[in-house]
Amino acid sequence: MSSYRPAPPSGYPPQLSAYARTRNSPRPRSAPHCGVPTGEFGGLSVVKAQLVHLLEMGELSHVRILVIPFDAGSFPGSGQSIYYVHGPVPQLDTVHLDQSHGPALVDAEAQLAKYRLLLDRMEGAALGCGESRDFIRSILRTL
Repeated sequence: MSSYRPAPPSGYPPQLSAYARTRNSPRPRSAPHCGVPTGEFGGLSVVKAQLVHLLEMGELSHVRILVIPFDAGSFPGSGQSIYYVHGPVPQLDTVHLDQSHGPALVDAEAQLAKYRLLLDRMEGAALGCGESRDFIRSILRTL
């Protein structure tokens, strides 16, 4: 049984929000750069709602929110959203990429290995979960 709640007002795909709230859902990997939650894309009320939503999602046992600080420097990557979904059957692992022409799904082992390495490097550059939550709260206080 799912613990579905409606998606936030805007800024997150409803499918991803509902999926992430499912108790038995696989743990997706995603690491937003700290520039993402501070930009005023959609206006100040949308930014605040997105930050609050990130904090709420971070309270779920199967979700980790990690923020990459500006002073972490650059790292390789294309700058697109990367969602790596994995579960107990590795052959079903899939990477979902947001691209200008629409979503792209990647499931070839060689490509998956490259995205695992990229996400490992991103996680290595990110703040810990507690520090990331503190960072998000500090942004909320300034808005």
